[in-house]
Amino acid sequence: MTAPRLLLAALVATVLAVATISVAALVGDRSAAPRVASSATAAAAPDTEARTPRTGALAVLAAWDQRRSEAWADGDAAALADLYEPGSTAGRRDLAMLRAWRERGLRVTGLRMQVLDAEVIDTADARLVLRVTDRVAAARAVGRGLDATLPADRPTTRQITLVRHAEGWRVADVV
Repeated sequence: MTAPRLLLAALVATVLAVATISVAALVGDRSAAPRVASSATAAAAPDTEARTPRTGALAVLAAWDQRRSEAWADGDAAALADLYEPGSTAGRRDLAMLRAWRERGLRVTGLRMQVLDAEVIDTADARLVLRVTDRVAAARAVGRGLDATLPADRPTTRQITLVRHAEGWRVADVV
């Protein structure tokens, strides 16, 4: 496998892990039907108190995914790092991939995740453990004369641990 393909595979894996975290953070209804929605669909949901736990969780995920997508599109390592707990392996990997793309003069734009299922496994004060199934639904590699659609990815299920801070949820661990 060539270096660009390995880098792309690593990016897709990291994107999936991070997106999974956001969805699970607010999904509190274990008995609900499977949750299938794209981040773009969730972002369109009105911000009202009548929202269900499912739509609330998807809206949180959409906002987190949007921040991550913007950090990747801007090549902003500091903004990306703010989405992870200090010392997070997933965060280190995501930052390393961002820097590798940036060193090659490339950015990843239009990054969009599709959440297929999310379940809250455990909650404790400011900590959540979630199981999320998602996939990269869209992304483009741009720069140095390149503007290419990156491949969509197969669904992946991960267990994600999130920690809440004053500024929002951060990913601590992805298994």
